[in-house]
Amino acid sequence: MRLRYALRSVAQMLSLCSLALVIPATSQSLAATRQPDIPAWLGAYVGAGDGQIALPVLQRARALYMRKVSEGTVKNPCYFAMDATRPNTPNDGKSAGRFYIVCEAAQTFRVVSSGHGSGRDLKGVADFGNGRMCAKNFGNAMDSNLTTGGSYLTEETKTTFKGYYKLSQAKEVAYLRTFLQFDGEGETANARQRAIGGHAAAKVAGICMKKDPQSPYANRDGYVPLGKLVEYAGGRSDGCTSWSASDANQIISMVKDNPTTLYIYPESSDIKAVAKAVAAGHSPAQSGLYWNESCLKEIGTPKFWPKETLEPIIVQYKKDHPAPPARPIPICDQQ
Repeated sequence: MRLRYALRSVAQMLSLCSLALVIPATSQSLAATRQPDIPAWLGAYVGAGDGQIALPVLQRARALYMRKVSEGTVKNPCYFAMDATRPNTPNDGKSAGRFYIVCEAAQTFRVVSSGHGSGRDLKGVADFGNGRMCAKNFGNAMDSNLTTGGSYLTEETKTTFKGYYKLSQAKEVAYLRTFLQFDGEGETANARQRAIGGHAAAKVAGICMKKDPQSPYANRDGYVPLGKLVEYAGGRSDGCTSWSASDANQIISMVKDNPTTLYIYPESSDIKAVAKAVAAGHSPAQSGLYWNESCLKEIGTPKFWPKETLEPIIVQYKKDHPAPPARPIPICDQQ
């Protein structure tokens, strides 16, 4: 009897241990709810799937927001995060969500698309360009067109006229785009000097000059730029955070005269650690690191280009390859 009871007790203990081992592995979001600093409702959105946010990205975004709130710098009930390791445009052609809007008081979580920095290819000197889907190169050098991960604060907005475009055959509309300036700290401290911020992913392209002296935007000769409105929500930027027009309007209205925080992943330390793990033949997860798996397969090894290294290269390249004289913009066919 004693032996049978002992065997039964051991079996029950093994069953409980097996259950304890299985439960955390069944859901990454379940593990997130056990993080003491993340509310249970928000932890349900943690993961690697569509509409989810990776745990380290959320934790750092929350820590930055809480710090700025405690300092009295931020009173906005919402904060932002971006995961630049995720794909920008998945195989189905739709814009991927990797920019996060979190409002904890209202318990709302929203994911929208956002572009990454295009980088540049300085032919024969340095290639730090990025593809459309995944970002391989990151950095904080002037004129690099690269995304820089780290901490930001949203600041003032500025709206500028970009040109007219045809809304219909008979109607032309002025396109006014609002730019939301970011301020950074540490490696993102030169965000203002680099003109890094957020704006709608749209521009007026294929411009010609049309005679319209009555327009408030006419130049001294009475001409205004006229072109085609091009939207590139699934495209790349000059290093800024770009959104679709509708998302940009909502995001900018949320922070106008009421700043908040934005945390962009990855930082240079993350990039270097992942690159080291890949070089050693390890996956980031095996090394306790995070990078989106599908993008890592595409880019191979990520790289961070510090401004101390890259800026002198860009300056010298400009000296060796001066820009050609600007061509005059053609006059529109008035017929």
